[in-house]
Amino acid sequence: MAQAIIKHIHRVNALRDLALKLNIMPLIHALQEWQCERLLVSHDDLAQQARYQKAMAFFVEELYGPKDFSQRDADLARVIPKLAKVLPDKAMNAMDDALSLNALSFNLDMDMAQYLNTHYPNAPITRDTYAEAYRSIGRQDDRQHQIDIISHLGDQLADVVKIPGIGMLIKLSRRPAKLAGVLALHEFLERGFNAFKAIGDVQCFIQPVLEREKALMHNLFEPTLSLPDDNPLPHV
Repeated sequence: MAQAIIKHIHRVNALRDLALKLNIMPLIHALQEWQCERLLVSHDDLAQQARYQKAMAFFVEELYGPKDFSQRDADLARVIPKLAKVLPDKAMNAMDDALSLNALSFNLDMDMAQYLNTHYPNAPITRDTYAEAYRSIGRQDDRQHQIDIISHLGDQLADVVKIPGIGMLIKLSRRPAKLAGVLALHEFLERGFNAFKAIGDVQCFIQPVLEREKALMHNLFEPTLSLPDDNPLPHV
């Protein structure tokens, strides 16, 4: 498991290096910001509920947004063998899902950014240019896999928050993590645990998100879809 997690980190690092060479990193960040805003619009009813706000923020800010994850990833690559010895398997599985999701999402975002850079250079991202790029790059199997990872991650997180003593373990490890120079990683783990602990029934949050994202994906890939008139994306 530790090696799989490190592999996800190396994959993202390689993609970031390539994006920097292609000079499309600013566009990737703009795309990620647009996607985060779209997610918040699509799931506004969930985002407005107090018990779901931390979980929504965690997905948007820690797994899917334009935040610089380089320090967290460097921390993780350095200490993951030790973490694998002390964290429960379900926690390691959740971490693997999170890093796998991050790597796949960045790869898809990079393809989208390259399309937009070629066809709409220096233009702001809109729901219509986004839908066109989404359909043009294809990769429907990868989009489905992205949703499947979120589903599995939700299952793992639902189990992790029920593990006796896991909250105390994370809390007590904050000072050692700071002394070891891996505070960014600890804060990521702590925010994730607190976010999903606050929900109660994790599936009540995850399932509506999955259903809506699946429906949106299928609508965007519908062969008879006519853009821009039938664009299923919300106004952002």
